Amino acid sequence: MWPSNISLNSFAMSHFTNDFIKFFKELDKNNNKAWFDENRKRYETSVKKPFYAFTEVMITRINERDPAVQISAKDAVMRINRDIRFSADKTPYNVHYGAIISSSGRKDKSVPGLFLRFSPQMIGVFGGAHGVDKHQLLNIRNTILKNPKRFQDLITDKKFVEKFGSIKGEKNKRLPVAFQELALTQPLIANKQFYYVAELNPKLITSEDLTETLMDYWETARPVKEYLSDAMN
Repeated sequence: MWPSNISLNSFAMSHFTNDFIKFFKELDKNNNKAWFDENRKRYETSVKKPFYAFTEVMITRINERDPAVQISAKDAVMRINRDIRFSADKTPYNVHYGAIISSSGRKDKSVPGLFLRFSPQMIGVFGGAHGVDKHQLLNIRNTILKNPKRFQDLITDKKFVEKFGSIKGEKNKRLPVAFQELALTQPLIANKQFYYVAELNPKLITSEDLTETLMDYWETARPVKEYLSDAMN
């Protein structure tokens, strides 16, 4: 059943105008509260409202294939304000807009899902297991250890490699003894994170093909995403 505020036609429409990209280009040169306050109405009209509407559409599409994703856009969309408490860079605003679409949304970044980042430079499509704790990491490693071939088959799938390349993540310099032998043939066992990234042309932001293209990336990554989700738990 479709949410009342989303029409079937909204799946094949352009959600964004060129001012979405233009806004962030200008914000990058004027990253201060005075400029943002002067352009707040423009931000609401050209950035926030269309991005929330687009995110609702993406959530609806993903929910069709993954019923565990039952969040709303407000649970997924990241704040434009930067957390500058521990940063040397004190500019107050992000010069991109993003959302985390998963069963937990932005409240738990360890849950594998679809992380989107829109900027004038690119559309970033991220997924996998990034902010995992030590217990989740151990579970992933044990799952790989039990059946290394399955993991290798998933990450070398032709379509996955074409879209995302390889699994990325920081590595431990030292591994528990149980994983050291496998590391000789599967060096990814040393990873502390297991994530994948694609960078798309920012022109896609204003295209009618945006939703379908991103759903194709989601579907391509789905087997790896589900593998990591099951392994973590």
